[in-house]
Amino acid sequence: MSKAELIQKVSDETVIPRAIVAKVLASFLEAVTKTVKKQGKITVTGFGTFTKVKRKARKGRNPRTGEPVKIKASTTVKFKAGKTMKEAL
Repeated sequence: MSKAELIQKVSDETVIPRAIVAKVLASFLEAVTKTVKKQGKITVTGFGTFTKVKRKARKGRNPRTGEPVKIKASTTVKFKAGKTMKEAL
């Protein structure tokens, strides 16, 4: 499902105009991004937890040539589904 499809679905189910749903979703995503960046973790009860994780530098392989490649250290986000979501699946 794309972002536009999500906005349309929420709009249809709640009878809230798409423009307002789009603003709310954008605000939610921005809040999650800023909180994870600043505090390292955000938990949405029943949905899941977003956590900032640091990956160490490591060696990999170029799949096309098989040649060894150095992969730089990076920071990414890990998502762990909450109890309610796990049960729904």
